[in-house]
Amino acid sequence: MFSLLAILFFSLTGITLNHPDWAFTNAESKRESKGQLPQGWKAKDGKTIDWLTVGEYLRAHDGVRGSVTDKEADEEEGSMTYKAPGYSADCFFNVKTGSYDLTVSTMGVVGVMNDFHRGTTAGAGWKWLIDVSGLMLAIVALTGLGLLYYLKKMRVAAFLAMGVGAIIIAILMKLAF
Repeated sequence: MFSLLAILFFSLTGITLNHPDWAFTNAESKRESKGQLPQGWKAKDGKTIDWLTVGEYLRAHDGVRGSVTDKEADEEEGSMTYKAPGYSADCFFNVKTGSYDLTVSTMGVVGVMNDFHRGTTAGAGWKWLIDVSGLMLAIVALTGLGLLYYLKKMRVAAFLAMGVGAIIIAILMKLAF
């Protein structure tokens, strides 16, 4: 039953990933805000950035969520990016003044499910679930092949159909390059 649910989930989200322009659009919404980083956002030397202070301030003050996936700064500008399934928050701040611009993007249910399909920003637990699903699907496929081997009346036709399918997939892969 687990394998059937995995097949259903990954097949439907595969379609939504492959055809984002179809009727199940992602209903993306954006929110922008501006602000000033709090005192202490720079380390005691006054030059380096205390990323933990910046990150936690944005979580508390602007409600950002997810994992920090990128942070960088030069002499002029710094940036910090948060990601979660169907969610992204990008903060750009002036290194000298501490003023920042924040853009938060959220996707609809389809966007969240597509990110779960990809396994991006969903956490280690979800990556394990994807691995277990892949293993279960491989077992289901190998079991089906094993059963076909023992069905003498269908064996030749089934393996011929599998061979034709493999050739078609190889041709399509070659054309994709």
